[in-house]
Amino acid sequence: MREIVVTGGGTGIGYAVAAAFVAQGDRVTIAGRREHVLKEAADRLDPGRTGLVAAVAFNAANPVAVGEALDRLPSRVDVLVNNAGGNTDLDRPADDGDLMDVAEGWWANLNANLMSAVLVTSALIPRLADDGRIVTIGSIAARGTGSGSYGAAKAAVEAWTADLAAELGPRGVTANVVSPGLVVDTEFFRGRLTEEGVRRRVENTRNGRAGTPEDVAETVRFLASPQARHLTGQVVHVNGGAYLGR
Repeated sequence: MREIVVTGGGTGIGYAVAAAFVAQGDRVTIAGRREHVLKEAADRLDPGRTGLVAAVAFNAANPVAVGEALDRLPSRVDVLVNNAGGNTDLDRPADDGDLMDVAEGWWANLNANLMSAVLVTSALIPRLADDGRIVTIGSIAARGTGSGSYGAAKAAVEAWTADLAAELGPRGVTANVVSPGLVVDTEFFRGRLTEEGVRRRVENTRNGRAGTPEDVAETVRFLASPQARHLTGQVVHVNGGAYLGR
């Protein structure tokens, strides 16, 4: 039985990823900052309480918190999915030009999206099984579609993943990024996405629809499979053709 760790696993894409692994009989540890959300998610993922799902609450962007959480994480990890993150600008007041506010805004997105992945991965590398898998959730925003510091943080995730693939490749470990476009049924937009916003984004796709958490989860599941053993250091775009990776 494989041991899977999914950060940001209580809702949205992370929850769908966890569900995909549970469905195939893997043991999954979901992590996040909100303990009550994680516990509710774990109950839904494993209603029979078979022991396939564990919930561990900690802030993945805080090095002290990550270190303190290690005793509650699996001693062996076969698959790590770095899903924690989001656009922290949506939680901040509009930038008024003050340089300290600018710096704090950029630090917040870098911490939430880049450093969370770097810290959790660094902490778990000693526990990562040979031929293991690391999948980090990126964003279409990394490819010049805007979103300021959020897009920059996700672009940094891609650069870091390329180095990670080279570092761990000799052990048979793969490291890849799954980069979604618009995905509905998540907390990402904090309830602020309008029908016009959805329409505009869907118009950019080739298949005429928004993505779902399950679309992303199935891509993650493939990258975590033995069949994807020769696929590493890549960015896999899941956006209906809104961005063409060519």
